[in-house]
Amino acid sequence: MSLPIAGLAPRWHVPANVRAFITFRTGGVSQGPYASFNLAHHVGDVPEAVRTNRERLRRRLGLPAEPAWLEQVHGADLAVAGREGPDPPRADAALVTAPGSVAAVFTADCLPVLLARGDGTAAAAVHGGWRGLAAGVLEAAAEALGAEETLYAFLGPAIGPGTYTVGEEVRSAFAGGPSGDLMAFAPTAGGWKLNLYRLARNRLLHLGISSGRISGGGFCTWTDRDRFFSHRRDQETGRMAALIWLEEKRHQAAA
Repeated sequence: MSLPIAGLAPRWHVPANVRAFITFRTGGVSQGPYASFNLAHHVGDVPEAVRTNRERLRRRLGLPAEPAWLEQVHGADLAVAGREGPDPPRADAALVTAPGSVAAVFTADCLPVLLARGDGTAAAAVHGGWRGLAAGVLEAAAEALGAEETLYAFLGPAIGPGTYTVGEEVRSAFAGGPSGDLMAFAPTAGGWKLNLYRLARNRLLHLGISSGRISGGGFCTWTDRDRFFSHRRDQETGRMAALIWLEEKRHQAAA
């Protein structure tokens, strides 16, 4: 009997047909710095190991399709899952609008943000590194989903505020952003401690997503070596995946 994939099923108040999962680094076949459930081809892992891990992911989660893997470039472009061609789309967010396709983003310190409409008709996976957040990737994904006031958000595992030190150039990139962005930066020797969770939450609030519809946060990929890959900690390492998809809605028969 197959063992379940190690990972996190978000707890958030979305319709039952919205399915989501964020993988941990364990439960796969990759070796060395990629041990063991690396899902990314671009990091230098053995291709066959990545293929095996991806097949294990799809089979054990019962995914309706191969996830729409992206070529992430730390920008604000959006792809639509199910419409990708032979090459991975260059984008940092993926949208899913119907059952049968799976949106996904890779992370290993950057913040994965899952978004879903309150009526269960559309969802998105967003790769929220500081560059993407500064470029407006959350705003682009929310606009593509529409009806921002009905959206729900889940903040997945990212590098924590106690370990993420950045330079003045990063803080300056947010100087002209929504009020409250700079509250995510705390001074420290040689730079600033950046709280990605606080920064993303502020952006979501400015989009009209109420605090009661924002869940997750509180992880740290750097310090939790057993569960998470961390590029800042290890440099050569694997990637986790945050996935979201829709199932067919079940309608109850009239009495």
